[in-house]
Amino acid sequence: MTQYDNTNKGILSKNTRKEKDTHPDINGQINVEGTEYILSGWLKERKNGAGKFYSLSIKRKEEQAPSKPAASKQLIDESDVPF
Repeated sequence: MTQYDNTNKGILSKNTRKEKDTHPDINGQINVEGTEYILSGWLKERKNGAGKFYSLSIKRKEEQAPSKPAASKQLIDESDVPF
């Protein structure tokens, strides 16, 4: 079975998880020469009223903010306690 080649292809769709005005209106991903990127877009209107456009942002998929690690508990060896 051959695997589909996504090189130099991507997708954008409506952001269904938008909760604030600052969140992107559209988002998706794109592969550029084998490197995965995250796309974000905000619908804007030209100041002169000449129409709408999307302002875009792109970042490497690895650059996403890491999820918060679970709080770790440090165990104390009671033999190290001086009293």
